[in-house]
Amino acid sequence: MPDTNDRNHVYLAVHVRGPVTVVHERAESLLEPNDLVFCDPARQHLLQFGEDCRMIFFRVPRCYLGVTEPELNRMLGVPVRGKEGIGALASDFLTALAAEAELRRSTIGDRSARTAVHLLSVLVMELLSEDATDEADDASGAVNAMLSRIHAYIEEHLMDPDLSPESIARAHHISVRYLQKLFQNDCSTVSQWVRQRRLEFCRIELGRSHRRITVAAVAHRWGFSSPSHFSRTFRGAYGMSPSEWQALAASAFAPTTGGAQDERGR
Repeated sequence: MPDTNDRNHVYLAVHVRGPVTVVHERAESLLEPNDLVFCDPARQHLLQFGEDCRMIFFRVPRCYLGVTEPELNRMLGVPVRGKEGIGALASDFLTALAAEAELRRSTIGDRSARTAVHLLSVLVMELLSEDATDEADDASGAVNAMLSRIHAYIEEHLMDPDLSPESIARAHHISVRYLQKLFQNDCSTVSQWVRQRRLEFCRIELGRSHRRITVAAVAHRWGFSSPSHFSRTFRGAYGMSPSEWQALAASAFAPTTGGAQDERGR
């Protein structure tokens, strides 16, 4: 871990071997192999190293974790056991990611890094939830209920081209900033969630081989501003263009040549 006062990043350490002690709130915990712990370069005293230690450090932009400064302080130095639950999943994935050096500058590597960030967001949520009080749990329940209502509202208005964070916030009597915060806690943004749901319905509609419909019509129906924007977004999500997906779905249900010859033979 570098000796720097970097306020834009937080470091996650995966313990590999050797004696490492974490000092948290005057209590000391000995890490075991595969355990994880969030660190701050400005507070290196949280970790005490013995001889022949090895740890893997991952630098994560703080903004990707969606936590406030007080929440971050609650996480720092808290050991996460790497042999059970989400801790085991995160430890195994990150260790494998670090071992594959050729992935670091590839498209697959970029996607793996994004997957790691989502996984760490879940880990952060678990850490914070374990430290929450009953009052915070009640508040979390209210937040989840609000988010469920917003999801339902978006589903009902996906075809509305004017659907936006502003219109959604206005319909629920909340600020756009608070709306964005709700989705940030859900590892997404409002626009990303709306776009993903629209894409899923477009994919389903284009995959119905018995319906002859143009890509432009589907894009317009589900609120996309233009066919070209829709095509780029669809390809980015599914790795092929809408017309390619439509053709693929149609060919999957088309009668084979052999089947047609059999029918003529009868």
